[in-house]
Amino acid sequence: MRITGDHTALAIEGRLDVRTAADARARLHQAVDGGLGDLVLDLARLEFWDATGLGVIMGTHRRAGRIGRRLVLRSVPAQLQRLLVATKLHRILAVDGVPEAHGVAL
Repeated sequence: MRITGDHTALAIEGRLDVRTAADARARLHQAVDGGLGDLVLDLARLEFWDATGLGVIMGTHRRAGRIGRRLVLRSVPAQLQRLLVATKLHRILAVDGVPEAHGVAL
């Protein structure tokens, strides 16, 4: 897994799973804590996430909300979009390009 970017926009490549969760959590929380406004997380090159990886995303979403920021997922691969819809997390998270994300048809 590789994360690039800064406190306003990040991109994740590879796998976000139990093996990479701790490093990803630290990097994402650092980005949340270091900026203002939306934090855009580009997932175009994310190959896979498991329940632990999804937990990292949800934890980052909650942390951002606590300090007045919003986590926005962008370029979510189709397979991962289906998982967000199946778990109804697309209604909680701000997800560009997923119908009914954040309660609004996109």
